Amino acid sequence: MSDETATVEQVALEKDDIGNFKFPERNKFDAGYGLSEKTVDYICDVKKDDDWVRAFRKRALKVFEEKPMPTNWATKDLENIDFDKIRYYLSDGERPKRSWDEVPDDVKKTFDRLGIPEQERAFLAGVEAQYDSEAAYSNVKDALSDEGVIFVTSADGLKDHPEIFRKWFGKVIPTGDNKFSALNSAVFSGGSFIYVPPGVKVKHPLQAYFRINSENFGQFERTLIIVDEGAELTYMEGCTAPKFETATLHSAVVELVAMKDAKIQYITVQNWSSNVFNLVTKRGLAHEGAEIRWIDCNIGSRLTMKYPGVIMKGRKARGEVISIALANDGQHQDTGAKMVHAADETTSNVVSKSISVGTGRSTYRGQVHIPKHLKGCKNNTECDALLINSKSRTDTYPAITVRGNQHATQHEASVSQVSEDQIFYMKQRGLNEGEAMSLSVNGFVNDLVREFPMEYSVELKRLIDLEMEESVG
Repeated sequence: MSDETATVEQVALEKDDIGNFKFPERNKFDAGYGLSEKTVDYICDVKKDDDWVRAFRKRALKVFEEKPMPTNWATKDLENIDFDKIRYYLSDGERPKRSWDEVPDDVKKTFDRLGIPEQERAFLAGVEAQYDSEAAYSNVKDALSDEGVIFVTSADGLKDHPEIFRKWFGKVIPTGDNKFSALNSAVFSGGSFIYVPPGVKVKHPLQAYFRINSENFGQFERTLIIVDEGAELTYMEGCTAPKFETATLHSAVVELVAMKDAKIQYITVQNWSSNVFNLVTKRGLAHEGAEIRWIDCNIGSRLTMKYPGVIMKGRKARGEVISIALANDGQHQDTGAKMVHAADETTSNVVSKSISVGTGRSTYRGQVHIPKHLKGCKNNTECDALLINSKSRTDTYPAITVRGNQHATQHEASVSQVSEDQIFYMKQRGLNEGEAMSLSVNGFVNDLVREFPMEYSVELKRLIDLEMEESVG
């Protein structure tokens, strides 16, 4: 693979060979199994948290303990999470390295196999690579640092930039937003902190890669991105984990803040193994004239529950969610979007495409809210689903609440199935069944794949090819 097409999702090229591997654990710090106040104190002590952070974590723990599990959807799957059998913090005790050569050998081998160094040299402005609970490598190019761009771990953001970090931390997504945002707030570790000064347009993407290496583990990164007035940023993240027999939990919180006329594009390509519960809360706050775009691709995991949102706080703010979800045998992709219009002349756009393969289930769950007192708001929601065979399942639950008569909204949904005639026709042209399925699925998502950077669109196509090859024969 050339540098031009090498990406963090290089794991997709040989999914079972490259993605499904692990190295022996090398942890100096291990909080043990189960979650209690003692666990929180252990994490605080290891990380040398300030008193206010310790208090924040303990308040969040109480909220987590008091909140019931969600009961209105995905209940059966969520019942399989045993919080007492999860380890909430693992670390080798090393600070993130600024030089790739200084990264410990086994960790370096992990990210070498996933193509991280090639990507950084080829087209990235900065990289953070997280291994279990902490970042192993974090670096931003000098030219960006000279412009005042901050790209560090969340831990360093807390300690070195408290005047910026603390102002917005937990403000876009309150601790009590849901049970899993409370869990993250209690035990968060890792994740990125980014600040882009006014007027700075970051030309090349910043990227984070999250890798789970250990069994019975929960990864709880916390990301906060603030893009100041008139500035622009593209941020990309990728995720993988080896296949274990036991459940693995990933529960992140991501907060975005786009100030006046700022633009944030947040791109996710996940390729979790089928034992991962991926329960993530992501939300952005867009001020006047600002734009926040979530571009999301969900492949793998046992259960994904993820609904990126935008609160359009300022006049003429824009929010957009573009998502692709592929659910294979035994998987449930419960994804969607939340759009809250909170100012006049705001615009939101949601485009979702899902593919259900074998016994896989995909669900679109969306919420759009436009209050009565606003004027000139617009929303477009499109939900399209593709079923590969008769056992596949898809559900759509759009909730669009529009009050007043000075707004424009539209909703479109479709469900289609790959027909036997279509597959037969392609097989007559020399394709095997897996290739025919891949062509059908890639055609279905092609217009959205164009929204991803070139390096990612190549990998998405290959990821889909691999998924479809495994679903036939």
